Amino acid sequence: MKIIFQIDGGIGKSVAATAVCKAVKAQYPNDKLIVVSAYPPAFLCNPDVDKALDFNNLSYFYQDHIQGQDFKIMAHNPYLETAFIEGKTHLIQVWCEMFGITYNGELPKVFVNNREQTFFTNQFAAQGLFQSGKPLLLIQTNGGGKDQPNKYSWARDMPMGTAQKIVDAFANDYTIVHIRRDDQLQLKNVIPMQADFRALAVLIGLSAKRVFIDSVCQHTAAALGMPSVVLMIDDTTRIRFGYDMHTNIIANPPTIKPELRHAVYGPYNISGIPQEFPYNHEGEIYDAEQIIEAVRKEDRQEPIILGEPKEPKNKKKEKPEVVE
Repeated sequence: MKIIFQIDGGIGKSVAATAVCKAVKAQYPNDKLIVVSAYPPAFLCNPDVDKALDFNNLSYFYQDHIQGQDFKIMAHNPYLETAFIEGKTHLIQVWCEMFGITYNGELPKVFVNNREQTFFTNQFAAQGLFQSGKPLLLIQTNGGGKDQPNKYSWARDMPMGTAQKIVDAFANDYTIVHIRRDDQLQLKNVIPMQADFRALAVLIGLSAKRVFIDSVCQHTAAALGMPSVVLMIDDTTRIRFGYDMHTNIIANPPTIKPELRHAVYGPYNISGIPQEFPYNHEGEIYDAEQIIEAVRKEDRQEPIILGEPKEPKNKKKEKPEVVE
C-alpha cells in the first residue's frame, strides 16, 4: 500500500511532520510513505520516507500513485481538529490521532549526510563564521513567509529591542549569527545569515547556544536533539508546538484587554493584528533579563556531526521547563 501524507503550511510544520512520518512507518513498516509538501528538503535522507514530492511538481501523480493502486490518503489539516483548537494537545499527537496512527511520543527527525555536513561547514567558514574563534550563538527573531506586509508580528516574533539586549549580553563571548531573510529586520553586532534548510540544519548543529521563536529553527533544533531557549506568546502555543527539551519562555500576561472581534479558532492571529495587541508597548511582552539568564543556564554544546539525531542531555521529557 502507498500512504500519501500531504502537509500544508510552512517549513516548520514540515519539520514537525517528520515525527508523524516516524509514527506512520512504525505502524505500517511494509508500506511506502510518500510525502507531498512545499518543503521536500525537510524529508531528504529520512529512512521513514520513501519519496518526498514538491507541490509544484506533481506531474503524473494520479497515474503513478493513485490509479489502480492500493493507497491511503492522509491530507486533513490538524489545525482544524478540536483537540488542537482546545490547546491541550501537541500538534504531532493531534496529527497522528486524526489519522488513526498510534502516537508513542515521536519527535521530529532531520537527517544530514556527511558530505552535506562538510560542504556547508566549509561554506560557513568562507563566510567568516569561525574567524573569531568564539562559539556560535544563533538567534531567530522573525518567522513567516517572504514579503509579508508587516515585517514584525508581535504574536510570533521577538521584539527587536528585546533581541538586541540579548545580543549585547553575549556579544563579547560568542559569534552571534542572526538567522534572517533580506526582507526581515536586522540586529546590530551580528552576522546575518540566510540559508536554505539543509544548510540551516548544519548551522544549528554547529552552534553552542540558540535563542529562537516558535518557527522553523526551534523545530529543527528539536529534530537534532539541540536544547534551545524558545520564546512563546502564550502557554497554549507551547503545548501545541513546543518541545520538552527546550527552555520555553512564555510571554508576560497581557496588560490591557485586546480587541478580539476577528479571532476565530484562537485569540491571536499569527500575523499580529494590531487591534489584538494586549500590551501597552512591546517592552512588556518579554523580560529580556529572564531570557538572558535562561540562555546562560543552557549547557554550552560542542558542534555535532549530523545524521542520527542525538538525545538531549539533562532534560527530563516528562517535566518540561517552562518560564512564565
